[in-house]
Amino acid sequence: MAAELGDYKVVKEGEAEILMHAKNEVFYNKTQINNRDLSIAVLRTFISQRKLEHEALISRKAKPLPKEPDENGAGSVSDGQHDESDERPAELEEQPKSEAPEEQSNRDVEEGCTGCDVAPEAVNGKGRKELKPTRVLEALSASGLRSLRYAREVDGVGQVVALDNDKASVEACRRNIKFNGSVASSKVESHLSDARMYMLTHPREFDVVDLDPYGSPSIFLDSAVQSVVDGGMLMCTATDLAVLCGGNGEVCYSKYGSYPLRGKYCHEMALRILLACIESHANRYKRYIVPVLSVQMDFYIRVFVRIYTSAGAMKNTPLKVSYVFQCTGCDSFHLQPVGRTVSKNNSTRYLPGFGPVVPQDCTDCGKKFCMGGPIWSAPIHDQEWVASILSDVKSMKDRYPAYDRISAVLTTVSEELPDIPLFLSLHNLCSTLKCTSPSAVIFRSAVINAGYRISGSHVNPLGLKTDAPMNVIWDIMRYWVKNHAVKSQPADQPGSVILAREPTLQANFARAVASLSKAQAKKVARFLPNPERHWGPKLRAGRQITGKHVSLLGPDAVNGLLKHGNNEEEPDSKKLKTQEPSSP
Repeated sequence: MAAELGDYKVVKEGEAEILMHAKNEVFYNKTQINNRDLSIAVLRTFISQRKLEHEALISRKAKPLPKEPDENGAGSVSDGQHDESDERPAELEEQPKSEAPEEQSNRDVEEGCTGCDVAPEAVNGKGRKELKPTRVLEALSASGLRSLRYAREVDGVGQVVALDNDKASVEACRRNIKFNGSVASSKVESHLSDARMYMLTHPREFDVVDLDPYGSPSIFLDSAVQSVVDGGMLMCTATDLAVLCGGNGEVCYSKYGSYPLRGKYCHEMALRILLACIESHANRYKRYIVPVLSVQMDFYIRVFVRIYTSAGAMKNTPLKVSYVFQCTGCDSFHLQPVGRTVSKNNSTRYLPGFGPVVPQDCTDCGKKFCMGGPIWSAPIHDQEWVASILSDVKSMKDRYPAYDRISAVLTTVSEELPDIPLFLSLHNLCSTLKCTSPSAVIFRSAVINAGYRISGSHVNPLGLKTDAPMNVIWDIMRYWVKNHAVKSQPADQPGSVILAREPTLQANFARAVASLSKAQAKKVARFLPNPERHWGPKLRAGRQITGKHVSLLGPDAVNGLLKHGNNEEEPDSKKLKTQEPSSP
């Protein structure tokens, strides 16, 4: 074994250790430590929440039925007291043909543990059975580092199934399982299999399914939403941000069924495109999603959604997705919901949304609109979950190697307005008008003093999420430029057209109490720099490392790998310059 280990390097992350060969045979990216730490934090919260839902479900179903009132009008066992817990969703009942009410909220569904394994005697109140340990499927495991960390660091995980269709990766994963001792060997199992086929042949078997592919997850979504138990969680990563952010809109449409727009909010739009795509796949099987956390970090996006089954609640999907109209001249954008509801008496009808929400030309600058989407326009976070995850991370900071980064992201997410899709960029607004930019505090104060809400965005440190309409935003900027210099521009430019109109709102730039968030007031770091150089995507496993990959791996790493791969001396002309030129 010692002789075999000579060709490997031990990589330690958290409580797990893996053996990495010097050659690029199995994919590993140190940058993804943020992804793995955040996933562990969410998984811990999910297991805790699952236990609470299990206890609530058992207590409700074990409760005796109310007695028939007697002649004296005697009430039930609860002495006539009304218990709100009896008003549970219809899909949580034991009758298989029942459906949830059409207007049932997502929160009501989350309060029931629909995916819990409960013994019949526990349901009838005759006994009590503990909740089965959580089963996790990592569909694309590579070295198995994520699976090993789940097994070793998260209490309540009973089994982790690690899949890969690459033989070298499966061998590496099994080697790492053995290297991590008895705990890992008893919980983690590795299989050589196509993830799509495995998930299709194991429907509703896993409490958590983790998708972290190299590139787009689109081909795995249909089988993944079928493999999660009712009430389980799907964790999904997408690293093809060039596609999702509008670099190749036609490719994004072919993969995700949505057309992206190239605005400052493109990374948040990428999150919402992915959520809408997952929802679309889930709807085909009478299922729907409830996002608990959606983040953009480093070079990828990561979403955590719970999946439920309800033909009734699924009808609300058109109310949660919208098209986006983006002006080509200024920063104005508007959302067009796909569907709407009409209630009459006690019935609800689902109808197409009214439109268009914008005229042919922009009312602010007169330019045309581009249309993108559809995107998920409902909340992308559950603030209660975010608060719970952040509290857990802070209480166990020593167990998260990337604590600083994930706590900063979660802090920023916790301060976002949850019901406001996309955001504005203050610098873009000023660029359109060719004026000096007000400070974020001054602009926030003006919006708050006008009677609207405003917050930052975890995606962009300059992003501002607000429920103020665009005409109010431009009126505030018109008042701002009255006392600040403006660079002249042709009369037909969007900025000139906007400033040619007199404001109808009198802006108040007095400092507002809520202009700074709690984290800003306490000077908590929210946007941290990369911890080291070349912090980003890495080369796909199996590709030969050459000098052209220096921008991804760094000159020292590339030279070391080239030297290890070539026993003979490399010509001087092909060697990379690893030393910085000396300053004069």
